[in-house]
Amino acid sequence: MTQQTSVARTGDSAARAASAAQGAADEQPQWRRKVAAYWSLTKPRVIELLLVTTLPTMFFAQQGVPDFWLALATLVGGAMAAGSAGAFNCYIDRDMDKLMNRTKKRPLVTGELSPREALIFASVLGAAAIAVLWFGTNPLAAGLGAAAIFFYVVVYTMILKRRTEQNIIWGGIAGCFPVVIAWAAVRETLEWPAVVLFVIIFLWTPPHYWPLSMKYRTDYQTADVPMLGAVATAQTVSVQVVLYAWATVMCSLLLIPLGWAGITYTAFALVSGAWFIYEAHVLHRQAEDGTLTDKKAMKVFHLSILYLTLLFIGLWVDPFIGSPLMG
Repeated sequence: MTQQTSVARTGDSAARAASAAQGAADEQPQWRRKVAAYWSLTKPRVIELLLVTTLPTMFFAQQGVPDFWLALATLVGGAMAAGSAGAFNCYIDRDMDKLMNRTKKRPLVTGELSPREALIFASVLGAAAIAVLWFGTNPLAAGLGAAAIFFYVVVYTMILKRRTEQNIIWGGIAGCFPVVIAWAAVRETLEWPAVVLFVIIFLWTPPHYWPLSMKYRTDYQTADVPMLGAVATAQTVSVQVVLYAWATVMCSLLLIPLGWAGITYTAFALVSGAWFIYEAHVLHRQAEDGTLTDKKAMKVFHLSILYLTLLFIGLWVDPFIGSPLMG
């Protein structure tokens, strides 16, 4: 009897603790939950990745330290533009988000925000982003910011995403805009190095995203989204990853003959690029011999982020060490 009583008391204590924890969550101020929901709506992890390419590009375009207020306006305006695009995406894709495990906790699925709230927030944030870029930098950068939002929301989310397995290739162009926005903010024009940086990210996006789509193939199949990793074999996807990885690295080296890149950027591009290509080939070999797992595919996904980060660190530091190798 004593043992049974002890077990019962332990169970009661656990139940009371769980109830108290739930009560504490329920008592969390509503405004704080709303702020967290709006923040989630902007897809902050995507914004972080975009900022990784924006600031180094400004240093490279300036060939030194850019004006502080100009850089701040570019970063803030660019982050707001990306957040607006992410919020519009959540609004448009709310029907499929509730079907996928990786997106079922988004605020429009959980009901923390209404579709009307999300749409108003996305619109206001987008308008504010263009205003910040217009008055804080120049009209060219603001126009490119508006184009980035349009491309991600209309071209990718509304037109391509649900219709073609090539969606991420052309839809990924939206993620290329931060570098040209940064370049335009500093130099008030677009030049060949900006085009090369744009193409680098364009080519990098498929081998970055397709390994992720391999892990979440079931999610995409459930939502009827024809992402390549969900509709093609692992062998087919791995071949594409290898080809795009090679193309990305080759494109990254074009800054050398253009007369802009020095020894620092060149070293970063060669070493990190060789690593990226090697891991892409490992992915292909594993797909061919049937040993590829979701965990191994995600290794390439995470490595692709590290590769891009290292490449742009080299871009950032390059103007302060040595001089261009050619030109």
